[in-house]
Amino acid sequence: MMRLFDNTETAFKLKSDSELERAYFLFKMIQSQPMVRIGTAVTNFALKAHLPVEGLIRSTVFDHFCGGVSEKDCLPTIEKMHQQGKVHSILDYSVEGKEDEAQFDDALKMTLKTIDFAEEKQSIPFAVFKPTGFGRFALYQKLTEGKELIAEEKAEWDRVVARFHTVCKAAKAKNVPLLIDAEESWMQDAADDLIEELMGIYNKEKAIVFNTLQMYRHDRMEYLRALHLRAHQKGYHIGMKLVRGAYMEKERERAKEKGYESPICADKQATDNNYNEAVRYMMDHKNMAIFAGTHNEESSYLLMDLAKEHHIAKDDKRMWFGQLYGMSDHISFNLAKEGYNVAKYVPFGPVRDVMPYLIRRAEENTSVAGQTSRELKLLKIEKARRKL
Repeated sequence: MMRLFDNTETAFKLKSDSELERAYFLFKMIQSQPMVRIGTAVTNFALKAHLPVEGLIRSTVFDHFCGGVSEKDCLPTIEKMHQQGKVHSILDYSVEGKEDEAQFDDALKMTLKTIDFAEEKQSIPFAVFKPTGFGRFALYQKLTEGKELIAEEKAEWDRVVARFHTVCKAAKAKNVPLLIDAEESWMQDAADDLIEELMGIYNKEKAIVFNTLQMYRHDRMEYLRALHLRAHQKGYHIGMKLVRGAYMEKERERAKEKGYESPICADKQATDNNYNEAVRYMMDHKNMAIFAGTHNEESSYLLMDLAKEHHIAKDDKRMWFGQLYGMSDHISFNLAKEGYNVAKYVPFGPVRDVMPYLIRRAEENTSVAGQTSRELKLLKIEKARRKL
């Protein structure tokens, strides 16, 4: 029997023959670790030296993994996915590593703009931002380490907190749920504490503010249970995006270098078990809204089974599936065709500013065994079906 995610006709129905060929070429390149390393080095060099490579980057890797250079630039792609594939989109301003106040205020403005977009467009159900989009990494790290902030850092942190409140207020007023991404473990506690506080304020009636749990961390189930207990006592809803995680190599290297126990699960199986346990836990408890950010087929089938078991409608707004734009179309489009809530993360931003994000994507893909080969296998099947 053909399983749901094997249907390549539905998966790639929005891709033209040339887009299909480009996807095949890109994943072939990503499959090779040396190619990714060389490509990364060359790209970084070319951008730093201001060589005219943006056009080439744009027509290959950028256009495959990103929606455009601005939010308006993304709209044709977003509308096409929604109208023809019933797949929603989340605009993700993917400019990383900025460190000054003016840039944090810009990120705040951009997030407020995406909340407005989400309010007026059915195709965009959520807004999203990263904690370090609103404040310096070192500041979160200092708080996570339990160190005392000096007076000017306190004032700086107050501005970070104010930015969070500004977007949460807007999200609540416009009824647009807000996803807040997770980052490295050594800054995450400060973000978690702040987001928990915000849930207590803005999630009284339903989940508006969503935190993110990276389930490759072996301590996250314990955190989820404890958070659930506190939410139950204080009477607010939990919104949680579940992902496996995006900083594995970095996390392991730092733990080794600093001589502490790595926060990462021992192996992929342990991570998968952890992820699926979190899915089960969230589906077992009311007052929780789940956004399952996953490219894993088994976890997706599990969530479908649990929804059936708990008599939760496929289109219940407390349950979403999410994948990245340019990846796992076989999961996104087949789920949407079945009537489930599905959203693609659509990154956007100026080409050179989004490159750190794209490079991380490529590196992540080479380190996740099976992900790229699965993409290639499905693209090959679809190419054969179309007789390309």
